[in-house]
Order: sequence, then C-alpha cells, then structure tokens
Amino acid sequence: MALFGAHKDTGEKRIHESLDELRTDLADYIAQLSEMSVKERGVFAIALSGGSLIGLMGKLCEAPYNKTVDWAKWYIFWADERVVGKSHADSNYKLAKDGLLSKVPIVPSHVHSINDSVSAEQAANDYEFVIRQLVRTRVINVSEINDCPKFDLILLGMGPDGHVASLFPNHPVLDENNEWVTFLTDSPKPPPERITFTLPVINSASNVALVVTGGSKSEAVHLAIDDVGPACPSLPARMVRPTKGKLVWFLEKAASSKLDSAQFSE
Repeated sequence: MALFGAHKDTGEKRIHESLDELRTDLADYIAQLSEMSVKERGVFAIALSGGSLIGLMGKLCEAPYNKTVDWAKWYIFWADERVVGKSHADSNYKLAKDGLLSKVPIVPSHVHSINDSVSAEQAANDYEFVIRQLVRTRVINVSEINDCPKFDLILLGMGPDGHVASLFPNHPVLDENNEWVTFLTDSPKPPPERITFTLPVINSASNVALVVTGGSKSEAVHLAIDDVGPACPSLPARMVRPTKGKLVWFLEKAASSKLDSAQFSE
C-alpha cells in the first residue's frame, strides 16, 4: 500500500512498500506525462540522471508501456553527466543506453548526449548550445518567468549527502544563476569532471521527480522534506522547488523512515 502526502513547497510524496511497487508507479507516472505532453506539444522532452534511477525506470521496457508509449516523440537529455567516454562504466549515457534506450524504439537523433572528447567546461558550453537551439525550435518549451528551458520532466536521484544531479552541498555550482549548464572539475564524488543542469533550469521544469531508495538516504530525505527549522543544512535536494511546475517524490519505505508521518495518508 502506497502512502501519499503533499505540501505546496516540498511537493507530493509517494511512499512505496516495495521497490516493485515504486517501479510500477514511476512507469505509470512517466507514461502519463509523456501522453499529456505529446497531446499538448507533439513532443516529450525528458532529462535523466544516473545512479539507480535507470534501473527503477525499467518497467517502461515491458508491456504495456513498451507498446503504448509514443517513443518516437521522446527527446532525451541528461540533467548531469560525467565527462568520460560513452563506453565508460561511469557514463550516465551508457547506463541509460544499456538499461532503457536500447530496449525501446527511441529515434537515435532525439538522444542528446554530451561531447565527451572535450574539457568539462567546453562540454557544458556545447550542451547548453544544443539545448538553446532546441528551445528556439520549441522542441523544449521555454519558461514563462525567465529565459530557461522548460523540460516536460526532469528525473533526479539523490545521494546520502542530499546532492541532486551534480549539485553537491556547499559547492559553488549551487550559486550559478546565469548558465543553464555548468561544469565541475572537483566533484566530491568521483569522477571529478562533470556537467550539470543548474538549479534555475531544474526549477523551471514542468515536472520534477525525485526518486530515492534505501535507508542510507533517510536522514537526507528528512532534511530535504520536513520542517526542520532555520538551522537545517542547505541540502541541494531541498532547493529543488519548481517555480511553476510540479515536484513529486517517489520514496521507497526505508528511504522515508525518518519523515514526519503526520503528513501522509493511505
């Protein structure tokens, strides 16, 4: 049985008893957003992250989703990427290709991975240029309140330290407000060179989903969601607050174990 809760600032929370229940709910959610977006705009612009997220999206490769989702209308981006070769074990592109993209009929030219043959700074600049071109042609929507791209869905995981994408606690990239895509050469988690969407881009999306599993992340989930007072450390996950869009947390039971239970109902 899933538990549900909502708060205007910290978004909708969906707590699942099992990983299988979470996977099914996540697939339903993505498929519904895809259908809505294709009806409204003719395309579905989705940005992925790495980690366990791709595995948790695995039901999309199975019936009925593999037949009912309009895969030809999907445009794939990465909310963050490690600046390594596309065949490297650390590549988010490789993770997504092996676990999802190679199993469904997505148009290859709709898959926008980074240029991995240049520096992290150049890779970030090149990726932003590609996104700007696609905003211009409205493959990606544009925000009504700033000039940021408005992705139909940005899917994020979260680390035990509360990082999302490659936005780490107390790192200068959290303060980047001018660029859409920025870079790190000193990531606290290897590999050190990465590109990442900035907070303004994440918070301009129509929909953001944070997918978190495992008890090791329960404290960070608590600090990101609950009202813990002004002394709370400023976790990147807590800074994910879509300005006009909708935020949904997909939580497995162990990850939610330290949340204030008063905000939930079955």
